[in-house]
Amino acid sequence: MHHVVVIGSGPAGLTAAIYAARANLSPLLIEGWQSGGQLTTTTEVENYPGFAQGVLGPELMKAMRAQAERFGTEFLTGDVSLVDLKNRPFTITIDGEHTIRAQTVIIATGASAIQIGLPNEQRLTGHGVSTCATCDGFFFRGKELIVVGGGDSALEEANFLTRFATKVSIVHRRDKLRASRIMQDRAMKNEKITFVWNSVVEDILGDEIVTGVRLKNVVTDKTSEMPCAGVFIAIGHRPNTALFKGQLDMNEKGYLRTYKGTATSMPGVFAAGDVQDSTYRQAITAAGSGCMAAIDAERFLEASGEG
Repeated sequence: MHHVVVIGSGPAGLTAAIYAARANLSPLLIEGWQSGGQLTTTTEVENYPGFAQGVLGPELMKAMRAQAERFGTEFLTGDVSLVDLKNRPFTITIDGEHTIRAQTVIIATGASAIQIGLPNEQRLTGHGVSTCATCDGFFFRGKELIVVGGGDSALEEANFLTRFATKVSIVHRRDKLRASRIMQDRAMKNEKITFVWNSVVEDILGDEIVTGVRLKNVVTDKTSEMPCAGVFIAIGHRPNTALFKGQLDMNEKGYLRTYKGTATSMPGVFAAGDVQDSTYRQAITAAGSGCMAAIDAERFLEASGEG
């Protein structure tokens, strides 16, 4: 039986583990076969406090993991295949065979950016392909960029990128945007933003780094190439919450609902990071909510006489 089990090994999960371990709760962190969260696919992180010269995403996660381990966090590598949160103690099954029990659970499974599905998209992620303008926009100062999407997220990303880029082209598969009117007006008025209508990205070009894209007009079927230094995919995020459907409250997009801090609809289950945050989606906010979740779990255990 574990006092605290943390599911997820990104900034939220590792921070939760650090705080829970320092509270002498001996947390178990299930890190998954692909551990480290979205930061493992990011090259340099310059907006995380404490690193004046920036830090590589994988290095930051490595340091967080070492810190959690130093304070006594136990790590289990494997993918959670089943959870039963309807009865305490909670039951968690890893890789369909190993089962553990927990008095409290902190869910920090994050969210995954929805990809276009191109082979070069994966290969060039971190080398010109990005899903986070706030994270990576600074690296494209004085460059021409492409944003793929037509919703609020795409227009917000494009507007933000004009702080650095000389030109931002929004590629949208239709001739009308899905974004809110205020976001459309803001983008239309921005002199650095242009629109490529009725088009999709058919391929991302470049050997070591992005050099351009191949576009296809969905009306005429004609293809063309457009040079650019970066491609920002902004067609949405999908929270990693499939395991918890039918057991925990979620919003219409599948993000876990939290109440009074990080508590979910099930007493003893807490959520932190991008799995419950569709607004900020930053490493620092994920880490902050991980801290909150650990403190909430500690107080829950104390109140129930189990701490």
